Amino acid sequence: METFKEFNLNSKLEEAIDELGFTQPTPIQSKAFPIIRSGKNVVGISQTGSGKTLAFMLPLLNDLTYNKQVTPRILVIVPTRELVLQIVEQINLFTKYMTVTTLAIYGGTNINTQKKAVMQGCDIIVATPGRLYDIVIDGTLKLKTIKKVVIDEVDVMLDLGFRFQLNNLFELLPDNRQNIMFSATMTEEIDILIKDFFVAPEQISIALSGTPVDNIEQSVYEVRNFYTKVNLLIHMLQDKEKYPKVLVFVSGKRNADRIFEKLDEHFNGELGIIHSNKTQNFRIKAIQKYESGDTRILLATDVMARGLDLDKISHVINFNVPPFPENYMHRIGRTGRADHKGKSILLFKESEREYKEAIEELMDMKIPVVEFPKEVEVSSQKTPDERPDNYVYKREDRNTKKDSEVGASFHEKKLKNQKTNQGGSYRREIKKKYKKPKTKKGKKGSKK
Repeated sequence: METFKEFNLNSKLEEAIDELGFTQPTPIQSKAFPIIRSGKNVVGISQTGSGKTLAFMLPLLNDLTYNKQVTPRILVIVPTRELVLQIVEQINLFTKYMTVTTLAIYGGTNINTQKKAVMQGCDIIVATPGRLYDIVIDGTLKLKTIKKVVIDEVDVMLDLGFRFQLNNLFELLPDNRQNIMFSATMTEEIDILIKDFFVAPEQISIALSGTPVDNIEQSVYEVRNFYTKVNLLIHMLQDKEKYPKVLVFVSGKRNADRIFEKLDEHFNGELGIIHSNKTQNFRIKAIQKYESGDTRILLATDVMARGLDLDKISHVINFNVPPFPENYMHRIGRTGRADHKGKSILLFKESEREYKEAIEELMDMKIPVVEFPKEVEVSSQKTPDERPDNYVYKREDRNTKKDSEVGASFHEKKLKNQKTNQGGSYRREIKKKYKKPKTKKGKKGSKK
């Protein structure tokens, strides 16, 4: 069986890899290493969790010799700030005994601080496309010395609308460079990007999206509607021993917030959430708490969770069925990593049956159905999406309190908030003094 010793790494890189306990490369690492070292353009299709970061960084770092220049030689572009921080952390571990400087560039922080860091110099830049483009077009960062360009999670990047920035960055990069692209799926948009900017790329495909993960036990529940799914989720998560570390995937920020609000009533302090409407610091803290074990449940949308390296997840729960079956494979790939066993649970309603069947067709297997627990309440409450098109909205749907009984959820307004607009103070004083407005018609003795 192949080991990292057979890669003939430079001594400093080999020492760091040994110290990290890495002995045998994953399939994507074995295939990518010689091709990337050859200098060819590479397109890698590999499932999340297959060791992509080391697959592209190991050959690049192995050939990265000491250089006094302050401008970067390697550029890694990724879709999210969280992934930037993760990759920089990993590169720092790999280069522990090397003289290599790595810089993180991402939005949501002070751009002037990052510009100063760029001007001080670095060997490797790991960046999100938006902030990178901003720093390049104002002249702070010159790309003319970039020899190697890596684009990771390119499918997510295009989903987030970064095609414009990618196109312009490619135009600004030197022609004499090596392009390395990694994605979990291949789409028409990615194919166009490759044809526009890659010359004779070699494709590596490992663990294709339709390949079931052997060490993940899959199951599915048929559930009537959204809020019944919430009830089932609460029921399952109450068993802390059975569900010690759970990642719940949700489609859409609004739905994620709805679920969080309901779950927080039962699991306050055990629950975290990440989606693109949350601030960067909020998301980083939520992930850190989840990773450290301070929280055991994390709600996430697809885009935010893609590329995050989260360890020892016991269960992945798909609250909804993703419309693209490949996304289901990305989701469940978060559990059952390395030598650990994992479990995946899919909740689907009748309107999602077609999506579920597409997943089963892709995997060429049926997901075992689990009987819906009798003790779980079937909710009659519906989300706006679940109501029929001709639904007549009632007053309670609009959340109005008028003519309704004040319940426990509501309270009387404070005295200061019960005031009404009485006009200016001058008019109120005049009215109090003269009983009528002080006008010609209102004066004493005036004719009516």
